[in-house]
Formats: sequence, structure tokens, C-alpha cells
Amino acid sequence: MPKKKRLSAGRVPLMLFLCQMISALEVPLDPKLLEDLVQPPTITQQSPKDYIIDPRENIVIQCEAKGKPPPSFSWTRNGTHFDIDKDPLVTMKPGSGTLTINIMSEGKAETYEGVYQCTARNERGAAISNNIVIRPSRSPLWTKEKLEPITLRNGQSLVLPCRPPIGLPPPIIFWMDNSFQRLPQSERVSQGLNGDLYFSNVLPEDTREDYICYARFNHTQTIQQKQPISVKVISAKSHRQRPPAFLTPDGNTSRKEELRGNVLSLECIAEGLPTPIIYWIKEDGTLPINRTFYRNFKKTLQIVQVTEADSGNYQCIAKNALGAIHHTISVTVKAAPYWIIAPQNLVLSPEEDGALICRASGNPKPRISWLSNGVPIEIAPDDPSRKIDGDTIIFSKVQERSSAVYQCNASNEYGYLLANAFVNVLAEPPRILTSANTLYQVIANRPALLDCAFFGSPLPTIEWFKDAKGSALREDIYVLHENGTLEIPVAQKDSTGTYTCVARNKLGMAKNDVHLEIKDPTRIIKQPEYAVVQRGSTVSFECKVKHDHTLIPTVTWLKDHGELPSDGRFTVDKDHLVVTDVSDDDGGTYTCVANTTLDNVSASAVLSVVAPTPTPAPIYDVPNPPFDLELTDQLDRSVQLSWTPGDDNNSPITKFIIEYEDAMHEPGLWHHQTEVPGTQTTAQLKLSPYVNYSFRVMAENNLGRSLPSEASEQYLTKAAEPDKNPTAVEGLGSEPDNLVITWKPLNGFESNGPGLQYKVSWRQKDGDDEWTSVVVANVSKYIVSGTPTFVPYLIKVQALNDAGFAPEPAVVMGHSGEDLPMVAPGNVRVNVVNSTLAEVHWDPVPLKSIRGHLQGYRIYYWKAQSSLTRNRRHLEKKILTFQGSKTHGMLPGLEPFSHYSLNVRVVNGKGEGPASADKVFNTPEGVPSAPSSLKIVNPTLDSLTLEWEPPSHPNGILTEYTLKYQPINSTHELGPLVDLKIPANKTHWTLKNLNFSTRYKFYFYAQTAAGSGSQITEEAITTVDEGKLAMASRQVDIATQGWFIGLMCAVALLILILLIVCFIRRNKGGKYPVKEKEDAHADPEIQPMKEDDGTFGEYSDAEDHKPLKKGSRTPSDRTVKKEDSDDSLVDYGEGVNGQFNEDGSFIGQYSGKKEKEPAEGNESSEAPSPVNAMNSFV
Repeated sequence: MPKKKRLSAGRVPLMLFLCQMISALEVPLDPKLLEDLVQPPTITQQSPKDYIIDPRENIVIQCEAKGKPPPSFSWTRNGTHFDIDKDPLVTMKPGSGTLTINIMSEGKAETYEGVYQCTARNERGAAISNNIVIRPSRSPLWTKEKLEPITLRNGQSLVLPCRPPIGLPPPIIFWMDNSFQRLPQSERVSQGLNGDLYFSNVLPEDTREDYICYARFNHTQTIQQKQPISVKVISAKSHRQRPPAFLTPDGNTSRKEELRGNVLSLECIAEGLPTPIIYWIKEDGTLPINRTFYRNFKKTLQIVQVTEADSGNYQCIAKNALGAIHHTISVTVKAAPYWIIAPQNLVLSPEEDGALICRASGNPKPRISWLSNGVPIEIAPDDPSRKIDGDTIIFSKVQERSSAVYQCNASNEYGYLLANAFVNVLAEPPRILTSANTLYQVIANRPALLDCAFFGSPLPTIEWFKDAKGSALREDIYVLHENGTLEIPVAQKDSTGTYTCVARNKLGMAKNDVHLEIKDPTRIIKQPEYAVVQRGSTVSFECKVKHDHTLIPTVTWLKDHGELPSDGRFTVDKDHLVVTDVSDDDGGTYTCVANTTLDNVSASAVLSVVAPTPTPAPIYDVPNPPFDLELTDQLDRSVQLSWTPGDDNNSPITKFIIEYEDAMHEPGLWHHQTEVPGTQTTAQLKLSPYVNYSFRVMAENNLGRSLPSEASEQYLTKAAEPDKNPTAVEGLGSEPDNLVITWKPLNGFESNGPGLQYKVSWRQKDGDDEWTSVVVANVSKYIVSGTPTFVPYLIKVQALNDAGFAPEPAVVMGHSGEDLPMVAPGNVRVNVVNSTLAEVHWDPVPLKSIRGHLQGYRIYYWKAQSSLTRNRRHLEKKILTFQGSKTHGMLPGLEPFSHYSLNVRVVNGKGEGPASADKVFNTPEGVPSAPSSLKIVNPTLDSLTLEWEPPSHPNGILTEYTLKYQPINSTHELGPLVDLKIPANKTHWTLKNLNFSTRYKFYFYAQTAAGSGSQITEEAITTVDEGKLAMASRQVDIATQGWFIGLMCAVALLILILLIVCFIRRNKGGKYPVKEKEDAHADPEIQPMKEDDGTFGEYSDAEDHKPLKKGSRTPSDRTVKKEDSDDSLVDYGEGVNGQFNEDGSFIGQYSGKKEKEPAEGNESSEAPSPVNAMNSFV
């Protein structure tokens, strides 16, 4: 049965009325039907709302309408009846409402200005036209005025006003000279939207006496001319450049309002020297790409089809070399009313329901008003079947007297919309408009469309029957269209027959027979082949056609897609085209076209003409595809396939591969069927039930496999019971009281027939209950409700279809749904391993209380309070899950010296069970973190004060602080390390008896009973003694004295002379092997440094991580005391908990500035200063 979307009278919810046309009928445009049916008037043609006429021609106001019976017409003018019979100049076109006003003979157009409206009326209602405003066009003359010549200097700006007369419609403005030549325009000179001519700056060549503004009035085809304007530009020796300034618009901001759908034009024209360039942007947005255009040298921005989204601020920017200015235009887009849903004609039958919807939008929002037959609905005759709900009129249980024409008017301050929509109540029995006994002929495997055009009120239901059988055709094989057409997607031979279309409604029934014949497709089973022939020889192209025996094909040959040459050398017989005495001009593409009344096929081959050559060697290739496939001996589970092999291309065919397609279940997908030897051209194929088979064949030789053949005709096997049952059967519960049985359904190929279903059976595994069974549709899941919690079930799923059941299925085991565990783990024990790790043990819960699949145990633990601060604020709980049946686990990452609580819960597939009683444990003390801060304040000559904040994580009770410090001299060398213990309750300490102007490094950390914590470091310098600084500055630096510099230069010169003498004496000596000399006297400078030959421990920067060595390599004038040179980094690290390694990497953490590595045996390269000099004497 075709499923029609139809509203039933009296049972339709109110919201369904908004689907306006669901129950409405569409009247087909059938001439015979339209002659019999009454129909309210419909306006088909009318003049525009704003109708500007040419006063020199007759006025024609159009109004055309249709209806049954034909409507009569009347007019109103300015809201009152317009009696055309009393005006001899006005005539109405016969059978029409179109008026012609003859003003060419006498009368004036101004006499007939006004607002006209046409009404078309018949017994079913009245339709009205728009309000048509008639106005004659006007092209007034320019007012006379005396224009003074304009004189100005080179570079000044200029505006030539146009100010055309106000016409209807407004004129088109352009500037020309006395010779009617348009004045050239550019970025410097351009015409504005108001018609004025703007000069950003004038040049001497702008001097002329014939600047003329013209106004063209298109409606009357007239042009008016303004008096010429004379402009004289005086050349100035020097004209001063100036930044841009706007000629139009005025000020910094302006406003612009435009209507939706119009063209938004924004203009900015600037003066300046040099000529400014104009740019446009939209604030807080981008310009629409496909709707934005620039005119008038980018001085005008246009946006077409403007919408409300185009509202906003637009900025034009004028820029030249001296500066830039901008002007902001605030754009507001309003909208005259426009349709969202326009009301549509409604055809109903008595007692039916329907609705008219009139929905419009605009800015501001339009007001909706309704009229009935041209009268405001408030004063129109009452109709009990009609109810008005804003923009919707709802009709309930209409009668024939409910027929009328309704007008919807949507208006705001920018315009209005008027739409007519009739409600036509008809009571008509079904009529079938398709001609009886129509014969449809269709090629096999193509769609067949059988028409059944119909009409009736109420809307008839349509059914199709084949060969007068009792059951209607179903939609699983056929497609039933809403217009009554029956579609057979893939017509087969067995689709041939007589089809009956039956239309029914409550007033009667109609039926019509059509006939369908399925024809075999026309095929070219032997196609013309590519040919290379020698000049003067003969060539033959074969084209063998196979066709339906009831169709008569015509075979036509073409050359290069045109007719064959009219030459006696070309001969066409039944299957061949023969060309004798071949010439070069005969080369090309030859096409064989076979036509029947239902289809056509074609095949082409190329002819190449060559000079006589020796016989070429044979070409070896894969075979050509087989062709002419035929199916015979068609049985339920087998069929015989035969074919004709293609050319083997000089390599014998070794085998044929046969594939099949299931057009019903997997169209377009080919599967391997079987293979046969290359000497065999038939195959007996095994088939499955209820499959629409097509076959194709491929040939294979030693060079490869051919392309597939064309598909065979389709063969639909009969249905049978399924051969197999669904797989992947499972039973799992989604709730504590259900069992969800799932399986992998059979695919269409495995179904073996229509009506595929499944028999689902289940029973408890450990009970004596009988099997419970239910048959479900072709789905993959069934839910059994009301089951006990987590009970094993035996399950089986069996396939069946309309032909019977599949074999007995296998039994699988599943479980009903899980529920939360009932019992908490007992005997929870905690063993604290250290300050950050604890081990938890618990006893397992009984298996029956788990009520599901055991997934593990979950420990919730949290820090209840600190042992130090006794803070009882609960922290966030942490969770650790231990899989399976494990009964112990480790809790890492605990905080030292804290009170913890924990509980344990068992977990199954449903969730967690109840928690065990909270178990409390404490973690021991740990080492503290570093002090929160360390600051050095109040430096003096010999003292420094240290202030600090206690550690943020003491991890126990602080016992004391340890302060270590050591001086750093000017060469970054570290002095002796001083160790000092400070009580734990102190937060500041003053160090006295320090060296003045000395940098100190401080290492500071806290301690608990568990040990020392991380350290914090800082550096500070004691202040400078001004008296000693002055004394040091007075000391003489010998390195800067002139006599010392001269002495050093003399010594250097003497050494250079000695080296030259030695070099000369050596060259005069005897020859000896260089290699032996080098081996005997190895250069001591390149020998590796010995481990015990280290350098003095230096204060290094962060990028210099070399270890400090024992001993000293300083020169003799910079001695180091024994107690300073014998220390190593290990010595420096004593008392600091081994935080420092021998590699010295910690040193780089305390330096601020990177220094170059000093050369071995030399002093530090640091420049001398008074402070360094003073330190050397201390």
C-alpha cells in the first residue's frame, strides 16, 4: 500500500495545521478536468505597484485573472468605485480586466493620476490586485541662472554644482563639453552621486569654458542641459602641498539608511595635494566578498543585495603623502515586508481541515491583516469553520459555502505585500486522467514508470495490482510515488504484464489498466576493431547486432561523427562496412550505430592509413573480454552460463573467471563465483535462494587477465529458508533486572528470502524452566525484563523467513544484569612503610555478595589533618584501583608527618559497593622543604642581617636551621666555609665581624629529626670603607707609567731580534729528517695536562661547569695560603648533606656574569679596579 501523507478530518492536532498543504489537493492542469471543476478567481497578471507612465502615450493598466466560471472585473480609483462606462476615454478589454485610457486623442495624463485596484469575482469568491499607483513621468527644464566664471590657483580644490531639476523618475547625470564629448574623469576629477563634479586639485589643463551638466530623463527620452560653467586655472610658481580633507560628506560621521535587497552606495570624495587615495573598511567586520564593488575610482563603495547583516559602521580613509583622515558612515538596513511563507491555494473536500499561513518578515516587523473576498475579515460574513490565529487561518470541517478568496496584507512603513489564496471546497469522486490501456515498452534492467494521474476530493488513495491478482503491490519491490506513478526500479522479463491502478475515496472508485512489455536490450556483440591498412588496399569493419526479436533495428555507419562520403568505394551490407582502394583521406573514426524505438548503442574503431610496409610481427597482449553471455537451464539452485571468448591476442586463454553481483542486496559489488579451463565456454553455477544474480566473465592468458565482460541478464532465484543462524550471540544485562541478548544479523545475501526474522530463546542455566521464546523483526537486540540479578542464562537465536526456519542454533551462556555489591571488604590493615609509602591489606568479600563480575578493589584515601598544624580541613580524596581479586596494595606519594584516613570498596561491572570502615594511620616525619625565602638586609662594613620564611612543608617538627657561608674574592675564588647552627624559632640572624666590601655566598636549610632539608642560597656584599678606597686610588699603578711601557717595548724588540738570528743560523745547518726531530723533541706545549696539575678552585659562571682542582697555578706575585689551596669541593660540601658533587657544577649556580676561561698559568683577565687593588693588600 502506498503511504500517503494525509490529514484525517477531526483527528489532526493543531500543530499539524502549520504543515499547510499536507491535506490540500493540487488540481492537475488537465483541460477536460478544468472544464468541469469550479474554481475561485486567481489574479494572473497585473501592472506594477508604482506605475510611471509616458504622458504622450495611452495608459494601459493590466489586470488578468482566471477562474471557473470566468470572473467579472471591476475597478476602484482612490478607494471609490471607478465607473468606466461614464468615461468615454476608458475601455476594458473583453474577457479581461485590463483598462486602456485613450489620452492620445484628448485628455491629459495628470487627470488620471491616482491609486487603482482591480477586483476579479465569480460565484466562488473575489480576488483583488495590488494598489497600482499611476503617475505620469516628468522632465522639467533647468531654471535659468547666471553662472559667474570661476578663477582659482593651480592646486586648489573645486566643486562644480549640477543641481538638476526634480523629475519623475530622477534623471541620469553626466558632464560633457560643447562638442557632446564626455569630460575625462580620474582619481583627481570625478562626478559624485549627487551629480556634482569634484576636483581634488586643479591643474592648468582644467581651464575651459564649457563644463556642462546634462540630465537625461529616460522615461520621456529627453535630455536637459545646464548653462556652461567657465573655469580658469592660474599657474602659480609654487603651490603648497596639503593633507587630505573631505569634500563630501561633511564632518567626521554621517548616517545612511537603505532597504534590504537594494544597492547600498557609500561615497567619500577628498581634496588634497597630492591627490588622495580612498580606502574602505567595515568596523568590527569584513566586506562581503561577492557583493562588494568599488566605483568612481574607489570613491564609491557599493554592496548589492544588501541585508540586515550589512548594517554597521563603514569607514572611508583618504590618504596622501602628507597624512590621512577618515570618515565613519553608520549604515542601518531596513526592510520592506518580504515573504517567509506566502499563502497558497487550498483545495479541500467537505468535512476536511486545512490552514492558510501568511508569514512575512521585515524591519520593522510587518503587521499582518486578512481580507475575505476583498473585504476586511473583521466585517466579512461569518464562517463557523474559520478561525483566525495571527498569521494563520485554520479551517475545520469545511463545507462548500466555505469557498472564498482570502487576501493577506503584510505592511510596514516601507511598503506592503498582498497575496491572494483561495479555499475551494470540492466533493469529487476519483478520476483517473491517464489514458486507458496505455502500452509501456521498456528495455530490461532499466526503470519502468507507469503513470496513474488522478484527481478526487477527498484525496484518493492509490493502489496498484498486477495481472488482476488479489494483493496490492508492495513498496519493498516497487516505488509508489505520491502522484500515483508506479516505479519498477529494475524491470525484468517477469515484470511484463497488465497493471491496474485503483483510486478510492469516500465518494467512489476509479481504475485503469496499463500494459508493460520488457524488451531485450540491443547489443553489439561483434564490434568494429582498430585497423591499420596500406594505401590502395581494402578494409572491412564488422558490426554484429543482437536485439529483441520484436524490435527492428536500423544500423547506420558514421565517419568522424558525420555521414559516410558519397563514394562508391564505401559499401554497407548487413553486418559490415567495406572500404576499397583506401586513400589517406579515408583515415579516421568509423562508428556503427544501432537504433531501435527504445534504445540505441554504438561502437567505434579507428582506421589508420600507412604506406606499404613489411608484415609486422604479431602483437601479444592480454585477451579481449568475453561477450554474448547467456543464461540457460534456470533452476532454483543452479543455472548454466555460456559466453563467447574474445580475441586471445596471440596468447592462448588458460582459464575463465566468473563473478556475480547481487543487485537486490549489494548492487555494484562483484564476488568471485568459480573458474573454468580456457577451453570451456559454459559453466554450471550453484546459486543461493532469493538473490538477483548478474554474472560477468574474465579471460586469462600468460600475459594477464582481460577486462570483465558486460554483465549477463539478471536472474532472481526463489526464496528458501535460511541456511545459517546469526553469529556473535551474547547475553549481558544493562540493568539489574534485565538480560540484553545481542547478535550479528544475517546480511541480505544470507537471508534466503523475504520476511527475515529471529526466534530468540532463553532459560536459566541452573533451573528447570522451559525455554522462553519470542520472534522479533530483523534487528540485532532483544531485552528480557524481570530477571534475577546476575544469574547465568542459556541463550540461542534462530533465523527464519517467510519460507521457514534455519537449522537448530548453538546454545551460548550469558548473564543477566549486575547490581552494586552488597558487602564491604573487612579486616582492613595498614602498614606504614616510610613517610611517603604505606601498604594496605584487606579480606576479600564473598563472591555471592558481589552480584556481578569482580573487577577489583578500590581504595579511597585522604589526608585528614597534619600532625604538625592539626588542621582538620579535609583535602581532596584520592583513588587507587587494584584489578582482579588482589587483597593488598601500596599507597605511594603520601605526605610525611600527616594523619590519613582510607576505606576500601569492591568494584563490579555495575559500580562500587559500600565502603569499609575508615582506617586511620599516621606517616612519620620527613626532611623539610627549603625555607620559603631568604633575604639579606641592612648591609654594613662588617655585618649582614639574614631574614627568612620557614619551609612551606616542614614535614615534621623543625629542630634547627643551618647557615653556611664563605667569602668570594675578586677572582671568584671561594674562601673558607663557616658553619653556624640557628634555633628553629628564629626568623632572622645578624652576622658580624665580616670583611668590608666583600661578597659572601650563603647556604641555608632547615632540619627535622628525620634529617636536613633542601637548601636555599643567596649572595650579598658588605659596604665599602670610603677612607681606604681613597687611599687605594692614590696608589701608583706601575703598569700605566711611561718609563715602564718603554722598557717593556725594548725587551720585546730584543727578543724578536734574537729569534730572527736563531732562525737564520738554523737554516744554515745540516739537513735531518723532520719526523725524527719531531719525535725526539715533542712540543711540551701540546702534552696532556697531568691529573695532579690542576688549577686553583675558581668561582665559575653558569656556563662553565669544569671541576675545580687542588693546588694553584697562580703567578709568583699572587701567592695563596696553604689552607686556601689545599681545600677541595668535598671540603666545601662538608656539613651540607652531600648536596654538592666534585664536578663543581654547583658553582655556576651562584655567578651572575660569564667570564672568559683564563689561560693556564696566567692571572684572571678581570680588569684592575681600586677595590681589587685594595683586596690584594688585605
